Order: sequence, then C-alpha cells, then structure tokens
Amino acid sequence: MMLAVALSLSAVPVSCKKEIGKLGSTVLNGGKNEADAVIGFNNDFLDSYKMTSDRVESIMKYADAAVTKAKGGDVLIMPMVTGSVDYAISKIKEVPSGFDKNKAAIEKDFQTYKVKKERIDKKFEELKSYMSAEDFKDDKGAKAETLNQEIQAEAQVLFEIGERIITNIKPATDAAEETILKDHPMKEYIISSKKVMNALDSAYDTLNKQHETGFNAAEAQKKYDELAAAVEQNSKLDFKVNNSMYTHKKSNFESVNKNAESFLDTYRRLMRNAKDSGKISDSDIQSIGYAYDAVLNSYNIFVK
Repeated sequence: MMLAVALSLSAVPVSCKKEIGKLGSTVLNGGKNEADAVIGFNNDFLDSYKMTSDRVESIMKYADAAVTKAKGGDVLIMPMVTGSVDYAISKIKEVPSGFDKNKAAIEKDFQTYKVKKERIDKKFEELKSYMSAEDFKDDKGAKAETLNQEIQAEAQVLFEIGERIITNIKPATDAAEETILKDHPMKEYIISSKKVMNALDSAYDTLNKQHETGFNAAEAQKKYDELAAAVEQNSKLDFKVNNSMYTHKKSNFESVNKNAESFLDTYRRLMRNAKDSGKISDSDIQSIGYAYDAVLNSYNIFVK
C-alpha cells in the first residue's frame, strides 16, 4: 500500500501545483492559520492511514491463515497483527474549511473510513475468538470463511476511500505548503529533498506493482535512474542556513541522503535477483520496504 509522504507544520515540502488555481485559492487567501489547519489534517490522516493500512493488511493475512487452519490445513504459526491504537485519528476534530469544494466529499469519506476501521477491527476480534475457542471444529471452518470474505470486502472499500481522501486533500495541501514555505530558511533543501521523495515513491510503487504482476527490468531501471539522479542532486547541496534555529538540521538532511543511498543499494540487489529469477521475491520486496521506511522516517525528522 503506497502512501503519500507525511508533511510537517514547521517545515513542509513543496509539491506540484496541480489544480492549485481553484482549490488552492482558499488556503492562499486564508493565510498561515488556514494552511496550518490543512497541513495538520493532512499529517494526521496520513499517519492514521499508514498505521491502519499496516494493521488491516496484517488482519487480512491472519484471516487467510485462519481459513486454512479452520479447514484442516497446515498453519504452523498464525500471522501477527500489528497494534490497534490509532493516536493520529483522535487528533482530527474536523475537516478544515481550507479544502473548499472538496470539503464535503472529504468529510463523507472520512466518516466512512472510520466506520470501516471499526468494522474490520470488530470482525477481527470475532474471528480471533472463534479461532481461540477452536469453534471451527463444530462448523468445519464455515464461519472463518465468511468472516474472511467480509474482512477482505471491507478492507477493499477502506483502501479505496483512503486513496480517494489522499487525492482530494492534495491540492489544498500543496497550496498550504506554498504559503508556509514561502520564506522558510530551509526552502532550497526541502524542495530538493521532496524531489527525492517523489522519485522514491514512484520507484517503490513500481516495484510493489511488479512484485504482483511480474518483473519489468526496463521499467525498474528507469525508475532507479530517476531516483539516483534526484539523490545525486540533493547530495551535492551544501547545507547552510542563516537562521540558527535550523543549523542542527544539517545532520538530518545528510541522513535523508544516506538512507536514500542505502535504498538504492537495496534496489540494485533486488533488480539483480529479479533478473536471475524472473520475479521479485517476497524477501526482496520486504527489504526494499524497510529501506523505504528508513528514508521516509529520516525525511519526516528533517522537515519537522
């Protein structure tokens, strides 16, 4: 599951200005307070969606394994399900007015998003109880199969809604970034680092898709080259800021580049293995995922 990069209130990266003319005008006219509210919602939702996506995907794996085990299949260890406490969503009190014409659609989808989260958690708890009590011995796994189908269906809707919310909040978030970053001391480094993150997201998304559909060496190499060029350009920048509040960010900026280089190392290994086997292995996609998280985390620390 691909997610947009989380932003920060104090130092936000600049995104492309797609659709900024209409939707962005509300934020630009509203000033910094409106921009802060938009970015705050963006940050909290993205944090919630990342945590929720990881949890729901682990629940889906548990549900699949539960069906196998309930029907007499061999399951040595049931998959672990990630934590359930979503602190980010509790921070969202309302959808800011800065989302303008998209506000109503975002509000509607956000309410549905919360309902789907709750339903999936409830069905998971029901399935977990069913498996713990070994009730599948009474119905030959029928309930496990039903709950699995329901979880998969609810999850599909949740993912669709989550991606739609991200799409709908992006234009106003881009405008908010422009408002806040206008005179920021780290503007040059944030903009350049954002280019790295955009290329990183594109490459990671491509590899995830190829993991499912089949390895395409030419496409993978193209994404690698785009990312490598962005990382090289970012690494050439000499971090110097006049404001003493941000001088300590030099090490954070360097960490972004260091982790991006490590991602490229992992990327090359993945491509080499995939060329030999004709596919991207589960272990390689997991390794590239860890490398992606390292870059993302270092970037988020840098822009906070």
